[in-house]
Amino acid sequence: MTCHTDTMKDLNEIKIIKGCSSGNPKYQKMLYEKYYGKMLNICQRYTRGQEEAKDILQEGFVKVFKNIQNFKGDGSLEGWIRRIMVNTAINHFHKFKKYEANDPIHDCYQELPGSSYDHEFALQNLGYQEILKLIRELPSSCQTVFNLHVIEGYNHREIADLLNISEGTSKSYLARAREKLQKSLGMLKGELKMAWA
Repeated sequence: MTCHTDTMKDLNEIKIIKGCSSGNPKYQKMLYEKYYGKMLNICQRYTRGQEEAKDILQEGFVKVFKNIQNFKGDGSLEGWIRRIMVNTAINHFHKFKKYEANDPIHDCYQELPGSSYDHEFALQNLGYQEILKLIRELPSSCQTVFNLHVIEGYNHREIADLLNISEGTSKSYLARAREKLQKSLGMLKGELKMAWA
């Protein structure tokens, strides 16, 4: 039964890919609707707001439809689309970084004496949107490195190549992102304790 379901899924996906490759709007719509939610979530992690995320999403899907004939079936279609979205978000980062007053590194660095990154607290008390909001509050360089390393699984050498920075800078941005998140979580924890008291 599972094999039959997987085969049907594969056949539907092949049909969608062929339809999109021939520029058929019906299949483009099917692909878009199938992956819209997942890909929007990815784009949101690299932006400050919903509209910016949607812009990246639209640009990413344009690239997907333009290049889908290049998808050879090595790996999943979803993974291939995901890479396009992440690369589009990185291109967006490069394009708009110059307008952010050089995004000074000290903006994402604050001393945090005596605090620790409390994963348990985050997992037990915060929803996806609240965690996303904390990530979005990071300066864009820290936000991008954090997403690439922690969520996408890139190593610092790969991040350095993608963002045209040194490995040391990548590590520094990640450390500062974690410190900023740690501080934000500490403040939220304090607010919750006060609300429960």
